[in-house]
Amino acid sequence: MTRPRVLLADDHPALLEATTALLKRQFDVVGTATDGATLVSEALRLCPDVIVADITMPVLSGIDAAHRLHESAPSVKIVFLTVHSEEQFMKACMAEGALGYVLKSHMKAHLIPAIQAALVGQSYICPFVPR
Repeated sequence: MTRPRVLLADDHPALLEATTALLKRQFDVVGTATDGATLVSEALRLCPDVIVADITMPVLSGIDAAHRLHESAPSVKIVFLTVHSEEQFMKACMAEGALGYVLKSHMKAHLIPAIQAALVGQSYICPFVPR
């Protein structure tokens, strides 16, 4: 059985490394992007099963990238991994079709369950995000 393919997007190299280390036992990390425009082009090129993206990135925000991806690849599955715990950020991400929303401070406990939920089309919001 093939392992799910994940594309990571964050503008902090250390976080990309930490996320890759966390995920590599269960998923194939097929690529990384450090800005939103590269995320869009890499997602269209690599066709990952799930995208894990930050919100605040240069060139194009993760939310804007999600919007563009859902226009060109409506079946794309996106989980946001972010520092933004405010409800309005979570709602904006979900409005763009995201299936998951995880706070970076809780990624060790919640990122893998969020990706697993997204793979089967279910939503997952970190319990530390106000709703």
